[in-house]
Amino acid sequence: MIPLTENSKKSREQAEISFSKTQTQSMARNRIMSEQDAVSQAREAKTARLRELRMEKEAEELAAAEAAPSGKRAAKR
Repeated sequence: MIPLTENSKKSREQAEISFSKTQTQSMARNRIMSEQDAVSQAREAKTARLRELRMEKEAEELAAAEAAPSGKRAAKR
């Protein structure tokens, strides 16, 4: 086994530190991306649910308006 010189020990330590920083940044970036995806999916689901509720309400209002007699025509007669 070849003994490590002081310079090669420092180089190895710097390389390990640099790798550790890169790995940590990558893990943090992946976590942030996952969180953003979850927020986007939740927003899309909520939007779809609200759109469905709005469309149901509009359909009910339209059906009620068509079933009710017209107030203007009855008042004029």
